[in-house]
Amino acid sequence: MSQKDYVMEPRWYVVHTYSGYENKVKTDLEKTVKNRELEDFFFDIVVPMEEQIEIKDGKRKANLKKVFPGYVLVKMIVTEETWYIVRNTRGVTGFVGSGTDPIPLTDDEIRAMGFEEASINIDYDINDTVQILNGPFKDSIGTVQEINKEKHKVKVLMSIFGRETPVELEFSQIQKVD
Repeated sequence: MSQKDYVMEPRWYVVHTYSGYENKVKTDLEKTVKNRELEDFFFDIVVPMEEQIEIKDGKRKANLKKVFPGYVLVKMIVTEETWYIVRNTRGVTGFVGSGTDPIPLTDDEIRAMGFEEASINIDYDINDTVQILNGPFKDSIGTVQEINKEKHKVKVLMSIFGRETPVELEFSQIQKVD
């Protein structure tokens, strides 16, 4: 790899690690980058985690799990020095790519990963009758009008003073009435 081959814009690269070393690699790499003042070359170091949320009977339970065990994503500018530093971080077995040339992820691959979105399982749907578990409307009954998975909010239509009123609530504030 010669100096002229470097793309001086940050790209995402996939680094292969020993299983179970993902977080250690991330921490060690961040320390090295700081110590060697290479913040201009490293933009993000991510161990993709997925929050799996289950809501049952109004109780919310979240578990974090690694999306790609054995891999760390690094947004960086590859130079002789940055390549060497990543390659020689304890727990790293190499870049994903061909031998000495790390291959950046394509924009399509990055989009397809969408690893920052949580997958949520809720046991109610639009038009279901639900009971509010807490807050100022505790014990009130309403109808699910809208579910916003990105914001973890639900809009419930309730009768307040004889008038149908939409109220925005957290997923965990309601439970389905059977």
